[in-house]
Amino acid sequence: MTESRIKRLATTLMDATTDKDPLVQEQIYNALCYLGESEPEEILNSCDEYLRQHDKLAYPHRVIILKAMETVVSNNIALLDKSTAKVVIFLASNEMTKSKEVIRDWQQAASNVLVAVGQRFINKVMEEVLTKFQPGILPHYFVMQTFANLSVSNVFGMVPFLNSILGTMLPMLGMAKQDHMKSVFCYALQHFSESIQEYLANLDKAPDPTVRKDTFSNEIFSAYEVLFNSWLQHREAKLRLAVVEAMGPMSYLMPGEKLEEQLPKLIPGILALYKKHTEAFYISKSLCQILEASVNIGSRSLDVQLDSLLGTLHPQICAPADPSVPLTVKNHTEVLRCFTVLACSFPDRVLAFLLPKLESSNERTRVGTLLIMRQIINSAPSQMEIKKPFILSSMKLPLQDSNNKVKRAMVQVISAMAHHGYLEQPGGEAMMEFLVRQCALPLDAPKKQPPDADDLTSDSVQSISVNTLFLLSTTVDRMNNVLWPYLLEFVTPIQFTNALTPLCKSLMYLAMKKQEEGENASLIRYDLNANLPSPYALTTRLLVVSSQPYIGDCRGMAALRLLNVLHYSVHPALDQLWSKQVPLLVEHIEENTESSLSQKEWEEKLLLFLQETLVAVSDNTWICHFATEMCRQLNSYNGFVLEKNFLYKCIGTTLGACTSKDLVQKQLQELLETARYHEEVEREGLASCFGICAINHLEETLAKLEDFVRSDVFKKSVGLFSIFKDRSDNEVEKIKSTLILCYGYVAVYAPKELVLSRIEADILKNIFQYFNTKDLTLKLCLIRSICMISQAIYNGVKCGDFVFSRKAELVAQMVEFIKAEPLEAMRTPVRQRAMITCTYLVILEPHLSDPDRTELIDTCLASVLALPPMEKDENGGDTLHKEMLYGDTISALKDLLKSLLQRNLTPHGLQDMFAHLGPWIKSNKEHERQRAVEVSAALLDFYLNKLNVSTVIPFYNLGVLIALFSPRCSDSLASVRQHAIDCVHCLLYIQLCYEGFARDYRDEMVEGLKALKKGLEEPDFTILFHTCNNIAMVIGKRVPPDQLMSLLLAMFEGLADPDKNCSRAATVMINSLLKERGGVLQEKVPDIMSIIHSKLEEVDEEHIRKAAQQTVYILASQHKSMVVSSLLGSALPFDSHTCAMWRSLATEPTLTSQILEQLLEKVNRDVPYKESKCFLLGSGSERIATPLPLAATCALYEIMSAPESGAAVLGLYPPLFVTLLLRVSCTVGVQLPKNLQSRERRSSSHGPAPRSLHPCSCAVETLKVMLARGGSEEVARAVGSAGGWDLMASPERHHDGIAVLAGAMARHAGPRLPLIVKNLIPTLSSVFDSQRITATAFFAELLNSNVVNDLILLETMMDNMTGRQKDACTLVRMLALRGLGNIASGSPDKVRKHGAKLLASMVNGMDDKDDPHNLVALEAMSSLSKLLDHLEERDIQSMLLHIAIRIRPFFDSEQPDLRQSSIVLFGNLTKFSEGNCEVFFEQILNGLVTLLLHLQDPKPEVVKACKFALRMCGPSMGCEGLCDMFLNHLREDRSLHYGEFMNNVCKHLMQSYPEMLNRLILTNLFYFKSNWADIRAAAPMFIGFLVLHVDEDSCQQVDLDPLISALNLLLKDPVPAVRVKVAETLGRLIRIL
Repeated sequence: MTESRIKRLATTLMDATTDKDPLVQEQIYNALCYLGESEPEEILNSCDEYLRQHDKLAYPHRVIILKAMETVVSNNIALLDKSTAKVVIFLASNEMTKSKEVIRDWQQAASNVLVAVGQRFINKVMEEVLTKFQPGILPHYFVMQTFANLSVSNVFGMVPFLNSILGTMLPMLGMAKQDHMKSVFCYALQHFSESIQEYLANLDKAPDPTVRKDTFSNEIFSAYEVLFNSWLQHREAKLRLAVVEAMGPMSYLMPGEKLEEQLPKLIPGILALYKKHTEAFYISKSLCQILEASVNIGSRSLDVQLDSLLGTLHPQICAPADPSVPLTVKNHTEVLRCFTVLACSFPDRVLAFLLPKLESSNERTRVGTLLIMRQIINSAPSQMEIKKPFILSSMKLPLQDSNNKVKRAMVQVISAMAHHGYLEQPGGEAMMEFLVRQCALPLDAPKKQPPDADDLTSDSVQSISVNTLFLLSTTVDRMNNVLWPYLLEFVTPIQFTNALTPLCKSLMYLAMKKQEEGENASLIRYDLNANLPSPYALTTRLLVVSSQPYIGDCRGMAALRLLNVLHYSVHPALDQLWSKQVPLLVEHIEENTESSLSQKEWEEKLLLFLQETLVAVSDNTWICHFATEMCRQLNSYNGFVLEKNFLYKCIGTTLGACTSKDLVQKQLQELLETARYHEEVEREGLASCFGICAINHLEETLAKLEDFVRSDVFKKSVGLFSIFKDRSDNEVEKIKSTLILCYGYVAVYAPKELVLSRIEADILKNIFQYFNTKDLTLKLCLIRSICMISQAIYNGVKCGDFVFSRKAELVAQMVEFIKAEPLEAMRTPVRQRAMITCTYLVILEPHLSDPDRTELIDTCLASVLALPPMEKDENGGDTLHKEMLYGDTISALKDLLKSLLQRNLTPHGLQDMFAHLGPWIKSNKEHERQRAVEVSAALLDFYLNKLNVSTVIPFYNLGVLIALFSPRCSDSLASVRQHAIDCVHCLLYIQLCYEGFARDYRDEMVEGLKALKKGLEEPDFTILFHTCNNIAMVIGKRVPPDQLMSLLLAMFEGLADPDKNCSRAATVMINSLLKERGGVLQEKVPDIMSIIHSKLEEVDEEHIRKAAQQTVYILASQHKSMVVSSLLGSALPFDSHTCAMWRSLATEPTLTSQILEQLLEKVNRDVPYKESKCFLLGSGSERIATPLPLAATCALYEIMSAPESGAAVLGLYPPLFVTLLLRVSCTVGVQLPKNLQSRERRSSSHGPAPRSLHPCSCAVETLKVMLARGGSEEVARAVGSAGGWDLMASPERHHDGIAVLAGAMARHAGPRLPLIVKNLIPTLSSVFDSQRITATAFFAELLNSNVVNDLILLETMMDNMTGRQKDACTLVRMLALRGLGNIASGSPDKVRKHGAKLLASMVNGMDDKDDPHNLVALEAMSSLSKLLDHLEERDIQSMLLHIAIRIRPFFDSEQPDLRQSSIVLFGNLTKFSEGNCEVFFEQILNGLVTLLLHLQDPKPEVVKACKFALRMCGPSMGCEGLCDMFLNHLREDRSLHYGEFMNNVCKHLMQSYPEMLNRLILTNLFYFKSNWADIRAAAPMFIGFLVLHVDEDSCQQVDLDPLISALNLLLKDPVPAVRVKVAETLGRLIRIL
């Protein structure tokens, strides 16, 4: 019986192999394998029987069964007996050969079974398969493939059969006509040959050690003849490749003389295939094996084939390997192996073939050849040893190649050469030079790369070369003497600049190695190396590149480190200085970055280092050589302007240290002759060189410049500087510019005591003749030079005594330059430079005349302040440059005006300055005002700081100046406002100084202005208004009385200012007056209200709006009813101006309270809505809001939105809250009147309306603002974050929103509740359903909090809730039950007292007949769950069974919330099961399967409920293991691996309750028809795990037939996941068979 059931299970599974889902097929295969693990022989026999009986079963389904058989055999091979093995072999053999056609999947699966059995029963397998392999009859394709695979998987078992197989097979080769048969013979021959080779290689382990290669040689050769002579010529490509793959391994086994004999035909035959096949890997692999076999037998005929071999293989390497196609890369490897084999045997001929290819015009040929050369150099070193000179001489042409790929390949060849000693030979230096040239390639190739996808960039060549050079220097010891000191030759030539960093690093490493070897003194042997750069050249080069330390991968750091290592070779005296200073310089570079390093400071450090070096050397001859070398290198740096500029400074420093006057003059002369004057940086460099040189050689420098001026350079005739005769006019201007700049630098650098006497006589005399120019460069150089001369005079020792007679002339010249600049834009720094120069000039004696002073001020102001504002440019860098130029120019103007004011520091001088500035301060152009006020603030601050009052005098123009600036405190520009208040601040302190107070005296009120500046930063008019008011108060109290009236008049005039903001000060004054005289305006209230509104509409200015609000408040404080009626009469929706006027009524609490009471009375006076019949038939009626309550609600919102209304709202909190709560309730779903709907649409189309006018939204917003203003911000915030406000406005979720509000009130506003509850209780009997729902929902949620107990409200509210149980509205009844349930969490200690009453309410709720959607029942279950913990056990015991039975149907309800609530309640009921243990245990068992299956419920909340219920049931089940599992694995926060969990649950169930097996299985069967696929899948899995863990004794209780039938039926489920689980369970049923 058992046997037939195993077979039945297997049969059921095999029947299901027809399933189309791959996952189901996979599971059926797994299930069969599982059955096979328990009963391998039984299952193999069943499979055999099934396949024999179902002869017509399609092959894809047979494949699943055969694969399962293969797995069962493989995993249990040691357990199989011979009889089963025979059965399996016979079946597999028949399945494999049943169809004469090749059906690959099916026959392959059968073949795999045979190979698996062959691991142990090779003789049995061969006995069977050889019956299908008869002499003279062509075998089945898979017979041969099986032989081949057996030969690989069982070498020792199979090789003894191969001789006879080969003997039988050879005659068949001629019979094979079809390509696939020929291919399989090749496949077999390949694997036989490989198998024989492995056997022969492991003879010591082989069963028959007498086997020899010649045992098989003749048969292999016979097969070879057929393959080569016949099949290799076939037109089918796949067959040819199969032949080639076989011939490689076969060649090792062929008789030596036969292979030798065949080579002349074999090799050309293989080579010919390259033309026929794009995929060459198999050909190359086979060819390499043939070549190795040929070399092994010492073949003499290979050299005849050599040319054709080389000619065919070479293009294979030249075709680039594609890394994305692995076989092309493998092919390259095999071909290179072929070259290695050939090079070891025929080195001369291989080189003779390869090296000329380096001259090919084809890039790929050159690259491929170099790759082969690298391979040969590395893999045939002994054969290549004597060829080194020849190879090196052949590399000359590739060294000239410009192609990046060739360069890269060449670098790789050089690396190989270095490792094998090539570079020590003559010609090795050329290789190294090539490598260094590649290191010097520019990092960003300027040429556009050709559109070749695999083309290399010069970046990658450079990167590889740098790495190679460093590796050769540091890891190849034999290279040390090759590279040192040879690499030094590349340091100074400019073309190797980009290679300096790797060069310096390598040289430093090599030099340190030499020092370690004790070669310090003789580090550089100039006697042995004539081409090395001199110490002067090296020092100059390395010092100059250090000036730009971060360029070229931090070449500055590498250069300095190399310099330090070479110090002894540069000069013996430098050891101590450089050892100390160079590390400090390197450290400075390391501590900074390119952005943080100050270039000026860095150059100063380097020049100081140079000075100290020159002092340390103290050898004039050495210094002269050094200076000469520096000058010689100048032209090398023509493309490196920054380095060249620095080199000029170095030359100036070195010449300064030179004691030979003749050399100094000679070098200065040479510099003037060779300079590239058209480059600005070079002009600067040359001038700074002359300046630095003048420190020690002033006479010589001035003399040389004088010669230059007197020469005929500028007349273009032949003379001393005849080199210039062909220069153009433009270049001559540049030369003049340089000359003038040189004079400026000389004046700055030269000793002051020597230079002052030479300024007018020698320097200015030569500068003045060039002022009449339009050339911008010359103009800027003139200005800079005059500025430097002025600074030199100012800083001179005898400055006070020096009278600069040509000062006025120079100032006038600067003014002319400024006037010549265009006013429409600032393109050049001429203005800025000229003003800086004037700043220094005006300080010098003598004074400027008044006309000259006026001319200077007006010209500068007009030239800067009138410039148009900067436009945003798309070019970011250009914009930044312009912004900096603007900023620098404004700063220069301020400094100049301060310099002028300093000469006349009096009220009159100040008045005079502001006479010039006044029109600009009042300009109607923002940018002009901004600049003028900024300059004014700087001047007044300067005046105050410099002021020194000796006698008390009147500051007669204070009023005029304050009138000038105070309106600007509300200018449209923030910067103007800031500067204006600074001006007022300074003016008031200047007044205090003139009144006799000390300059450090601080006036409290005036100091207050500083604090007010913050208020002027942002254009927030509320803050500005307040700030301006305070400013006006300070001004009013500090300005003398006689000037106050004129000040006020000026404020009034300010109302007409083009910048409307500047009427701010006037509005401040106006409101002050209104405050004083409000009574007079009594009869004008309606008019004023109307005017205010119209003004607000006309002028959209914040300060006017604020002033108007102030006015409204003043009027309302005396005439509230008139103001309220007037405003309520405004059109709805209120526009922003009306809203602002309402908000102004919130200023004073008493007034605000009275107005709020008036508005509450208007909300409650009228009905909230009227029913209106719709025009559309059958659409019922709609509710339309009444206008007065709506307008009053909007008004309440506006007033309470003002922060000042807080006190009034607090006083009226309960009536406001209740009125607005009920207003919300009555407006849910209520519509606006038609006239207002269209008006709201119009207002929103003209611009954003302040708020929605929709009645409900309006009421919600008003309630929200009332809470916020009444100190309950936390309530409003809590409701908002919980989404309560949106819920309140939703007709379906309104009660949920009310609950959120009530909860928040209980938490954050408890003390307010007694009066609110008192006001709200009457609403429970309201005629409006909506109001009853709102009140019930509010009370229900309040009961959730202990606050009602604390406030002694519980009994009242509970009675009210109980009273609502008969309410006509279902929702009210449901909410009443929720409220009663909430007592459990709100006042748990009171539940016991009222237990019976509460329990009765819940049971009644569950039995509510008028509850079609189970809403009331759901709430009753949910609430009862909460109450259970607090009820008396005796109250519950009597009802326990009734409740459990009542809720059980809900477990599988279609409604997720019903499933959840009923399951949670069931879990809670288990706490009370002790008294009725037996009875309730039965209920637990009834629900257990349901709860476990619903852990796969589609709804997460139901899953959570099931976890809870199971945790609660655990202790009542009497199984400790199960209880622990439920507690540990079913925690809410823990994710559940369902399959693993169910496996363990079933294990415990079957250990503790084995007798329950059948009951559990039957319950699961019920869920086979569940609507939820996950539960349908879980039910069979549950059964599978039960079966897995049941003991043998309990198996009998299961009625297997209906179970298998049910599973069989479920195996046809439409969901694949279900079928997968069924198949898995069917496999497990073997446990109970």
